[in-house]
Amino acid sequence: MTEETEDQMTIVEHITELRKRIIYVVIMLVVGLIGGFLLADPIYNYLRNTEPANQFNLHGFSLWDGIGIYMKFAFIVALAITLPFIMYQLWAFVSPGLKSEERRAALRYVPFVFVLFLLGLSFAYFVVFPMAFEFTSKINKHMELAETYGITQYFTFMFNILLPMSLLFELPVVIMFLTRIRILNPLRLRKMRRFAYFGLIVLGTMLSPPDIISDILVSIPLLILYEVSVFTSSIVYRKQLAEQQAWEEEFDGSSDATTA
Repeated sequence: MTEETEDQMTIVEHITELRKRIIYVVIMLVVGLIGGFLLADPIYNYLRNTEPANQFNLHGFSLWDGIGIYMKFAFIVALAITLPFIMYQLWAFVSPGLKSEERRAALRYVPFVFVLFLLGLSFAYFVVFPMAFEFTSKINKHMELAETYGITQYFTFMFNILLPMSLLFELPVVIMFLTRIRILNPLRLRKMRRFAYFGLIVLGTMLSPPDIISDILVSIPLLILYEVSVFTSSIVYRKQLAEQQAWEEEFDGSSDATTA
């Protein structure tokens, strides 16, 4: 068998393995959606009976409004459940090319994906969303508009803030994970800093109300998240260099002993 054939078989095996991992993720997403549908009603009741939703009536302008909102709730629940599983499947896909220490270290990051998603969700719901709603509501009152909200419009407005912010809070653990599997390193992250800052500030202004105070309150945590990501990546990278140096010294020592 030629070397070219062996390389082709290796590529086919990688593609087959990747397809298997994607199928696992899709299955988990479907399971999460089922669980999300079961949780959609209590989540809706909680959000409906807390401020600001309890201050006005929500209206349905289409027969599909109710089921559409339930589906969005189900998707967010499914995403929260599936994100750690996606990270695990990525780890399982690349782990054959990692050392045993790197495999164990990278696996430890997986549970934090769920924790950071919840932190981002909480920050978005309790900090960013009230600011955005208050700002837009004041504009409507200033224009003497009758505030008649449809259920789809209200919750879509909420989800457009909650979902991106929750995903952005995953940045530190994702950067640590990618550093551990040698896809990223702190040197590359520092070179990308100005572009990352620009992108995060743009996202912050898009997610927050269009006033300078809200933009600052949302953008600063995002920039801090990036700097935390660079710092944690540096810690992981230094450990990798130390492990590699120790391995090389051990290998050189073994080679010298064998030669003697």
